[in-house]
Formats: sequence, structure tokens, C-alpha cells
Amino acid sequence: MRVLVPLLRTGWGWRAWAPAAARLPPGTSTGPGPHRAMALYRTEERGQPYTPDYRLFFKNVAGDYISPFHDIPLRVDSTETLFNMVVEVPRWTNAKMEIATKEPLNPIKQDTKDGKLRYVANVFPHKGYIWNYGALPQTWEDPCRKDNSTDCCGDNDPIDVCEIGSKVLSCGEVIRVKILGILALIDQGETDWKIIAINVNDPEASKFHDIDDVKKYKPGYLEATLNWLRFYKVPEGKPENQFAFNGEFKNKAFALEVIKSTHECWKALLMKKCDGGAINCTNVQVCDSPFHCTQEEARSIVELVSSSLNKESNEEDTEQVWHFLGK
Repeated sequence: MRVLVPLLRTGWGWRAWAPAAARLPPGTSTGPGPHRAMALYRTEERGQPYTPDYRLFFKNVAGDYISPFHDIPLRVDSTETLFNMVVEVPRWTNAKMEIATKEPLNPIKQDTKDGKLRYVANVFPHKGYIWNYGALPQTWEDPCRKDNSTDCCGDNDPIDVCEIGSKVLSCGEVIRVKILGILALIDQGETDWKIIAINVNDPEASKFHDIDDVKKYKPGYLEATLNWLRFYKVPEGKPENQFAFNGEFKNKAFALEVIKSTHECWKALLMKKCDGGAINCTNVQVCDSPFHCTQEEARSIVELVSSSLNKESNEEDTEQVWHFLGK
């Protein structure tokens, strides 16, 4: 028998409700600290890593398949200022992993271009991504909506997050983050917001409340972030990226307004109130969405994807190549 889990609406979106007994199975510890909790999500690999066929699907605590784009709530709850982040790329790695926005259930896959897997270049002195990189679920930068702050339209993706904590996270982890600030990258004429955040369970998280705390406790990190984002596409033969506000990082309050706006765009997308183009809105928990599907249908989607899994790494030698762009 299939059990429908009611969804509670908040000002920021939908969150699943479950009785206390369902939230914490016997033998599961929440661990010390006010923000530690059991893992509410887990992942399932299909295909071989570092191949075009590799997919990382998401499941909730009940073992049901879900979309990390549409079914994981944006906010942790209705009272705290904590947000869920889906980790796509662990720090210091190069493979450009991302939520597949145009595929049903939106698994994580490695991006490709011209049939080749994409890896971010090592631009000296940086090795791969210099943060844990990912996205806020239930957000969408609408490519048909011009941002008032940047005068450019969105990039058609969930809003990106640079998580600056001390721990190297794993692809597919869903963590709770504190929002600290935001940077407006302009990528080929599109607005590509970059949220600056920290894992709430980071040992130093209590020190960080706003963007100035990053300058104080991690001096040089924001400057490195600006340089990384400016130059990371240059080794591909592309021009340097540009920024709105002359590359100024905006504060937490500004970031929260941007998040709220992109969440409203996502809600319009899920309710079919705007043209999402090729974006796949299949979901299992937004019950009043016209794109809602049953768990049986979700399982059928996953079963169509190859399940062969070879743990041997075929990661390219791109990780060992360095580019020196000093002037």
C-alpha cells in the first residue's frame, strides 16, 4: 500500500511531514549538537563514474526515489534561517558534476560538451573547485526573467552555492547551511548567482553570520573565490567572466532576497505558470503540481537507467594539468 505524505506549505515552499516515529527509526542516533540529525536522504549510483552514463539518484528516508531539484525542501523548517544544500562537487575535485535539470527525477550526472566529459581546469594555485559546490533545491534562475540588480536574465539552473566549511563533502550529500552572502557572476550575458554559505555542522560555523565574518575569519577566501570564478573558463579558450557590482560580495540580507525570488520562480515553474522549456519538473512530493508522479512511476524511471557499476576510476589526466594565468 502506498502512503501519501502530506506537505506543509510555508512561505518558502513545501516540506514533508511525518510522525516522530517515522522520522527516527530505532537504533538511529541524532548525534550531539542542536543541528545534528539523521541523514534524511541517500543516493543510489547507476552506471560507472566518469562515464557519460553515470547517474546518482536520490532517495528519502523511506527509500522512495525523489528529485533533488524539486522534492528536497529549500528551508530546513519554517522558523530557522537554515537551508538545504545539495552537494554536487566536493572541494579539490575537477569533474563537473551537476543536477540533470532536463532529465526526469534530476539525478546528478557529469556534464558533457561535444560528447566529452567536462572537468574544471586547475588554474594555479587552485586545485579543482576551492569549495564544496552545489545548489539550493526548489530554486530556479528563470532565463526569461530579467534580474533588476544585474539587468540580465537567469541561467536556467538552481541557484549555486559555494560552501566554505572545513570538511570535504561527498557528491550527493544534502547538508544544512547558513547563508552568508552572494556574488553576481555574469556568464555569457546570463545572471549566475553564487551563494556563499557554511555547513551548520562545521566546527567554526558559530563564528559566521554574514559576509564580513568570512573576511574576518577566512581572509583571502573571497578574493580567491572572485579570481577562481573570473578565470576558470579561460583554459577552455573563453574570455574572463564578468561580475555585477564590480565583483562586490553582497551581504546575507541581499542573498536571502535573491533566494526568495528564485524560489518564487521555481514555484511558478512547478505549477506550470511559466514556460520551463526543456526543464524536467517530474516530482513525487509536490502533490498539487501537474508534474507530480507516483512512486511506482519514479521507480520505473530509475530502472530504465543502466545499473552496471564498476568502481574502478577512469578519471582523466585533466586533474594533473596546471594552467598559469598570472599577468
